[in-house]
Amino acid sequence: MFRSAIVSRLRLLSSNPNSSILSSSSLNLINHQLNNVTDDRDYVIKNKTRSSSSASYNVSSGGYMRGTVFWEPNKPLTIEEFHMPRPKAGEILIKTKGCGVCHSDLHVMKGEIPFSSPCVVGHEITGEVVEHGPLTDIKITRRFPVGSHVVGAFIMPCGNCFYCSKGHDDLCEDFFAYNRAKGTLYDGETRLFLRDSRKPIFMYSMGGLAEYCVVPAHALSLLPDSLPYTESAILGCAVFTAYGAMAHAAEVRPGDSVAVVGIGGVGSSCLQIARAFGASDIIAVDVQDEKLQNAKTFGATHTVNAIREDAIEKIREITGGMGVDIAVEALGKPQTFLQCVQSVRDGGKAVMIGLTQSGAVGEVDINRLVRRKIKVIGSYGGRARQDLPKLIRLAETGIFNLSNAVSRKYKFEEANKAFDDLNKGNIVSRAVVEIA
Repeated sequence: MFRSAIVSRLRLLSSNPNSSILSSSSLNLINHQLNNVTDDRDYVIKNKTRSSSSASYNVSSGGYMRGTVFWEPNKPLTIEEFHMPRPKAGEILIKTKGCGVCHSDLHVMKGEIPFSSPCVVGHEITGEVVEHGPLTDIKITRRFPVGSHVVGAFIMPCGNCFYCSKGHDDLCEDFFAYNRAKGTLYDGETRLFLRDSRKPIFMYSMGGLAEYCVVPAHALSLLPDSLPYTESAILGCAVFTAYGAMAHAAEVRPGDSVAVVGIGGVGSSCLQIARAFGASDIIAVDVQDEKLQNAKTFGATHTVNAIREDAIEKIREITGGMGVDIAVEALGKPQTFLQCVQSVRDGGKAVMIGLTQSGAVGEVDINRLVRRKIKVIGSYGGRARQDLPKLIRLAETGIFNLSNAVSRKYKFEEANKAFDDLNKGNIVSRAVVEIA
């Protein structure tokens, strides 16, 4: 393993104090490093040693894996064989356990959001650490030892850009410049190559709908044994997006009134986060009765079917004629964008988190926006290094109910069916593809 090679080299150098390439301070540093370098097998997570190692996956000798490829809009995904992806410095190879089924992937698959193709979709994952990239910082290898279980956030911060240095991981320059713009990681290259042709395949985030994926370490957080392995995948996008909207954009405070328009995987997560933050009136708005009934288990105090009732008028009625402090649009439609803005009280916040077809435009009443001090705020997701550990803790303590949040599971070979069901509105909250 790479760590073993480092240890051997350091010991060789440190045993020769007359070496012309080493100063006395360098020798002291080497000895300090030797004392701190340990084998992966020595790592223990919560007093439980895992027996898995990279050797058990035949990683060092190469090997192959399967991944689900999107080729062109409105065509089925296909399962292809890939060379085993290789992590680089600061990256970790993950054996994928679960991958969430998200509308963002569906937008790409329908050609509504431009993205490099062919690509492997899937961007919220859980899995097991298999290998660290060469020259990865020892703090990272210690934090994520081989065999540990992790959850990955879809916004994968580089940790070094202008925004990451200020703690705004959700605005990471490299993530948008390389991954979202080019389908690569931050050296401008993909990690995915087809087995037979070695054709490069692009990555939507980490390209999680595959048996293995490479993830920048800053996007990962340890997953405790107490949480369900597969269901926890939704922490990386559905819950992560909801938390970013509620904590950073809306800044929900105890006693706030909140309306959520669109009660899918992200919208239902918004309800749970709003409840966790102490919101008073929590209003769920949708057009499907089953989703509205489900919303009550997630914390909704009121539900509104927007087909049978005027949602704006109903929200005002519930709030004594004022409108809500915070309205969240989680659907990504121009009409619900306007509905969201019109639902807030004077001085209120309308938070937009739903993606839509590229080029779509939302309308807003400019005079009301100006005169009534309405705030319209976009929010793409949370901040991986700060927020993901908090979400895991919320789930671990039961404040966020993961089991109820996942309504369906699919096998790896059923990925097309999963996205077809999502497109038809047949998934009540969130679905997860179980890969391993």
